[in-house]
Amino acid sequence: MNHTWKVLIADDEPIIREGVRMAIDWSKLHMEVVAEAEDGEEALELAIRHQVDILLVDLNMPIMDGITLMKHVRESLPDARLIIITGHDEFQYAREAIRLNVAEYILKPANPAQLYQVLEVVRKGLEEEWQQKKHLLLASRQIRRSYPLLSERFCLEWIEGNLSEAEVLEQMEFLQLPAMCPAWIGVIRWSDPALERTLIKESDRQLTMFAVENIVGEWLQDVRHIIFRDTGGLIGVIIWGACEERVFSSISNSIIEYLKLSVTLSFKPLMGRLADVPQVYREAKQDVYRDARLSPIVRRARFYLQEHYVDRELTLEKMAEDLNCNPVYLSRTLKQELGVSFSQLLTDIRMKKAVELLNATDLSILEISEQLGYETQHYFSKVFKKTMGVSPNQYRRGELV
Repeated sequence: MNHTWKVLIADDEPIIREGVRMAIDWSKLHMEVVAEAEDGEEALELAIRHQVDILLVDLNMPIMDGITLMKHVRESLPDARLIIITGHDEFQYAREAIRLNVAEYILKPANPAQLYQVLEVVRKGLEEEWQQKKHLLLASRQIRRSYPLLSERFCLEWIEGNLSEAEVLEQMEFLQLPAMCPAWIGVIRWSDPALERTLIKESDRQLTMFAVENIVGEWLQDVRHIIFRDTGGLIGVIIWGACEERVFSSISNSIIEYLKLSVTLSFKPLMGRLADVPQVYREAKQDVYRDARLSPIVRRARFYLQEHYVDRELTLEKMAEDLNCNPVYLSRTLKQELGVSFSQLLTDIRMKKAVELLNATDLSILEISEQLGYETQHYFSKVFKKTMGVSPNQYRRGELV
C-alpha cells in the first residue's frame, strides 16, 4: 500500500494557490493537498497541525515571510520537504534557501510540467527515506526482541573474562545498560530433591529455571539488573544500584516456599571496578558450591540472620523457635558446619553490613549502630574495633591497621 504524502500550499494570492492545486494530478503522485494558507503564520500553524510532508512556499507573504516560515518549519518539522515558488530571483534568497535545505527553487509563473517533475523527485526522496526508516525500525524491533539473548551472551563473555573494559562499556551502551560498575554479582543454584532421584525431563528443567528467574525478577524489579544462565546451569544475576541485602534472603525464601526447591545463592558486592566482575563471579560460584554441602537447617539459619540481624532482641533460642528446631541442636550444627557459634555468625553479618554502610553512606556511627541492632553506639564501636582492629571512625577515614 502506497503512502499518501501531505502537501501545504502557502501563497498570499488565491489565484496562485488555486493554479498550483489545479495544475497537478496529486493522486498520481500519491500526494494530497491538506491545507492552504495566505500568510506565513497561518501556514506554520496548519503545517504543524497536519504534520505535512511537503510545503510549497512563496517568499513574499504578509505577517510572516517565507524565509521566516521555513526557519520555523525546520525546527518543528525537520523532515519536511520545502519547495519555493516565488517571483524573487535574487542570490540572497537562493543562498538562504540552500542553508534551509530547500528541495527546489522555482520562479513564477510555475510551469506545470516543471512543478510535476520537481514534486516527483521530492516524492521519490521521501519514499526512499520512508523505506529506510521502516527497515531501521524493523531492525530495531528485532534487536530489542533479541536483547535477552544478546544480554546473556554478553554476561557469559564478561564473567569468563573474555572482554576488555572498553568492550564491556561498548556492549553496555549497545544494550542500554548503566555505563558503570554493577553493585552486586549473584549466583543461584537450585535443586529438587524429589526430581534428583529420577530422570528430570529437559522441558521440566527449563520450566523450573524460568520460574526461578521470574521470582528473582519480581524481587529485583525496582533496580536495574540482568538475569542469565551460565554454562554450568547456574543462574547468574548482575545488579546496578542500591539493593538491600535482605532482598537476597527473600529471593531464597520465595523459591523455597512457592517452588518447593532446595536453593543456595551468593550475592557479593563490588567496589567500583569493571575488571573485578569475573573474579567476584567466580567467588560467588565457589560460595554456592560450598554452601550446597551445608545442611538445610544451617542455610535457613544463615538466611534468617541476614533478615533479622537488626533485631536487638535476637537470640539463638528465638531463632530456633522460629525455625522450629531445638536450640542445642542448631547451635551444635552451626559450629560443626560453619565453624562459628551463633553469636559469632550474627556478629560477622553485622560487621559486614557495617563496613558497607561506612563505605557507602554518610550515616553517623550512632545511626549505623541502630541500623545493625546494637543497643548502644559504644558497644557497636567496641565490637567493630575488636573485629576490624580500628574504630568505625578510623575505618571511615581510611586508618586501617
